[in-house]
Amino acid sequence: MSTTEIRQALPTGIWYLDSVHSSIGFEIAYMAGAFRGQFREVDATLEDTRLTGSAQVASVEVKDENLAAHLQSPEFFDVERYPELRFASTDVEGGDELTIGGEITIKGVTQPVELTGRANEPLTDAYGRERFGLTLETKLDRTAFGLNWNLPLSSGEPALSNEVTLAAELFFVKEA
Repeated sequence: MSTTEIRQALPTGIWYLDSVHSSIGFEIAYMAGAFRGQFREVDATLEDTRLTGSAQVASVEVKDENLAAHLQSPEFFDVERYPELRFASTDVEGGDELTIGGEITIKGVTQPVELTGRANEPLTDAYGRERFGLTLETKLDRTAFGLNWNLPLSSGEPALSNEVTLAAELFFVKEA
């Protein structure tokens, strides 16, 4: 953890995502380990305590381009029909851990979700702009969004877990 002070509430005002320093990724148990990926093209805005964001499905990044194509196919995200994932918050609670309730839309299906994490205290960068970081995580059942593809192993167990962890490391810059 950095020396930056951690806060448990979101700052007020209008904040825009610094996409160069931000990331939204996923992790899912796959056979004997974990499979990870991320979305390169993401956007988010924080207006007072309302957080909204999106990720472009076509920007999914994994270590194999054939696998990226499979993730974009109708068996997974179906990028042609559903080009983006979306999130909109409905409430924010502070405390020992920041909790953001909201709705996430994946493959045209919207479900309630609760994100947990922390927000860093805003600071002024070397160029005089206010910035802050927000780290969030949640777990989802991918089948609730129609992401049902799987491959049975010789044991009869599925190769791919239904539980997916989404993790976001977001950096925001305050509107000038």
